[in-house]
Amino acid sequence: MNTTPSLSVVVCAYTMDRWEDIQAAITSVHAQRRPPDEVVLVVDHCPELQRLAPRLLHGVRVLPNRHRKGLSGARNTGVEAAVGDVVAFLDDDATAHPSWAARLLAHYRDPRVAGVGGLVVPWWETDRPAWFPPEFDWVVGCSYRGLPEELAPIRNFIGANMSFRREELQAAGGFRTDLGRVGTRPLGCEETELCLRIRSRRPDALLLHDPSAAVRHHVPAARATWSYFRSRCYAEGLSKALVARYSEGAAALSSERTYLTSTIPHAYREALRRGRPAPAHTVLALTLGVGATAAGYAVGSVRARRTTSPAGTASAQRTPARERPA
Repeated sequence: MNTTPSLSVVVCAYTMDRWEDIQAAITSVHAQRRPPDEVVLVVDHCPELQRLAPRLLHGVRVLPNRHRKGLSGARNTGVEAAVGDVVAFLDDDATAHPSWAARLLAHYRDPRVAGVGGLVVPWWETDRPAWFPPEFDWVVGCSYRGLPEELAPIRNFIGANMSFRREELQAAGGFRTDLGRVGTRPLGCEETELCLRIRSRRPDALLLHDPSAAVRHHVPAARATWSYFRSRCYAEGLSKALVARYSEGAAALSSERTYLTSTIPHAYREALRRGRPAPAHTVLALTLGVGATAAGYAVGSVRARRTTSPAGTASAQRTPARERPA
């Protein structure tokens, strides 16, 4: 008889500037219709937050990041400390729908399921810019037009809303600490590389995208600008180059090929439809986004060939965190 697995929710935070967001995230987790078995807040090298959070947040285990500074190291710390069969990750500036945990966990009754992710809806602090294409909502850490709109297998999750079997995370070695965001540096793709590694290790594993498991992601005014859009796209290209370097086979860039050959052409057609707001600016944003990402990928590919070796750095980074010295 299959039973619902236990759940640990991990939230990673790095600054007191997001204190209200952190409180909202934790409150949304405690308000789940299916409450998690534990909530873990990992503080990424922020002494003030580390000092205040245990006093001000109730029903939460507050831990310091034991590894390299950055989101990946903080997440690995959370995985090491977690006791649940499933570990779910919620960004510190996101809030979960009350049914979020239950909808994620429902899929783990199938033993083939290694991970489940869900919808990430942007909550714009200011009005959404008229020029900002929905196909580029990944720039602000949210679900974008082109993702499945119903339950479906997916290559990788969006980090603000994802979960994995704890045993799968441990067997894969956790998140690479040479990928991902450090503070406000807009790099990423550590989730993509981990998902690829899980599937490489166990090809029959299912990674499911369930849009009904939804969270709302705060998008501050600073991320609704042309300069952030450009820098985030460029950083995504840099990160994708490392993912391609570390991963093997056609799957490494399979979603990107579909995105460029299907999603983006459709976005151009939509932007030029009669009655669409700011069509010229949207076309400019699409062109800038693709161009900046491609430029970042080209630069990142050159850097990756110079500085990494598949049998060296990659294997060292894949060593499970608990087997590395702190």
